Amino acid sequence: MSDSLRKRVITAAALIALLLVVLFALPGSATLALITLLVLLGAWEWSAFLKSGRRWVRTAYVLAIGACLALAWRLTATREGLQLLLGAAALWWVVALGWIVLAPQRVCAASAALAGLCALVPAWLALARLRLAGLRGAEWVLFCLLLVWMADIGAYFAGRRFGRRRLAPAVSPGKTWEGVLGGTAACIPVAVAGSFWFSVPPGWFLVLCLGAVAASIVGDLTESLLKRYAGVKDSGTLFPGHGGVMDRIDSLTGAAPVLLLGLTFLGVLP
Repeated sequence: MSDSLRKRVITAAALIALLLVVLFALPGSATLALITLLVLLGAWEWSAFLKSGRRWVRTAYVLAIGACLALAWRLTATREGLQLLLGAAALWWVVALGWIVLAPQRVCAASAALAGLCALVPAWLALARLRLAGLRGAEWVLFCLLLVWMADIGAYFAGRRFGRRRLAPAVSPGKTWEGVLGGTAACIPVAVAGSFWFSVPPGWFLVLCLGAVAASIVGDLTESLLKRYAGVKDSGTLFPGHGGVMDRIDSLTGAAPVLLLGLTFLGVLP
């Protein structure tokens, strides 16, 4: 095992242990506090994509994201409001895919700021609502994370071993179609296990999980597009071997809203 991979594994193990304690040993408010902290830290990192050297601009962006979190929470107090916002978030990832495929060079500070709003606020809302979804809320959050993690791990190792065809060379030259297939294959056992664990019929649930993984790939590529625009390799240096907060949650920003939206439409969650 290389030093880089060893550092990644050690950091990941520590973060997972902390997460399990927060999810299952502490009240739901602790999870909400952690999610909010991570999203605001992610907003700070994202503000660098605006390419403004002024600290007050970056601070104002974080404050604006924080205000939008509070507004989103109020607007989604009803099932209809929640589905509307999550539906808009899912639509955003379709738009982002078109951006990545058709116009990856068309980036400016305004589009970067809007992309951060569309990525961070729905992801925070989805994870917060999942955590508060009854007695099994913590399990649903963990399932969402496992789904994304396994897709990322499968893509990483399949891409390294078999990667030949580049997925989006203008955005992230290291990602390949073989990695996408490896990540998709790796998430299927998680989805099947989840259907049994939560007593959900596997048919549409598997389709939903694959859709969430597809959105996670777009989330990852969107951050890569903006990092390329900003001229940075990682969004930050908070996690040794992993980069910044956004480097860890970029895939989650796509997956979480899609997963929760599907669960509400399937009637799995109220």
